[in-house]
Amino acid sequence: MPGITRRTLMRNSGLAASASLMPSGLANASAQVGAAGNVFHVFAFQWKPAATDADKARAFRDISAFQGQIPGLLETHVGANISPRGKDYAFGGIMRFKDQAALDAYVQHPSHQALLVWLVPLIDAIELDLRA
Repeated sequence: MPGITRRTLMRNSGLAASASLMPSGLANASAQVGAAGNVFHVFAFQWKPAATDADKARAFRDISAFQGQIPGLLETHVGANISPRGKDYAFGGIMRFKDQAALDAYVQHPSHQALLVWLVPLIDAIELDLRA
């Protein structure tokens, strides 16, 4: 449906119209939850006042460095939030993993654990993990 906007979708049937544009529709979404396949780890940070510009740059470097270090991590995209609707979440990223097992291994990986030691005190974070 070229040229259609989100506003038009919401006005003309809302969720039902959105579902019709999805490849498998919402009816199949719950069936796909248990399916194997790529898993996306999405995160966003609100920096606490103690976070310095050096801390922010270090977070970017450390998270970017996971690529090639973490088995099963297929893609890493990280950076400053450019959305005007970001609700003070100033930094974030998306990581694509081969499967749920690769994401689970990342959580326990020594490089990730080392990041958490210094980063967690400097942020309020939100995380989402999605199958696709």
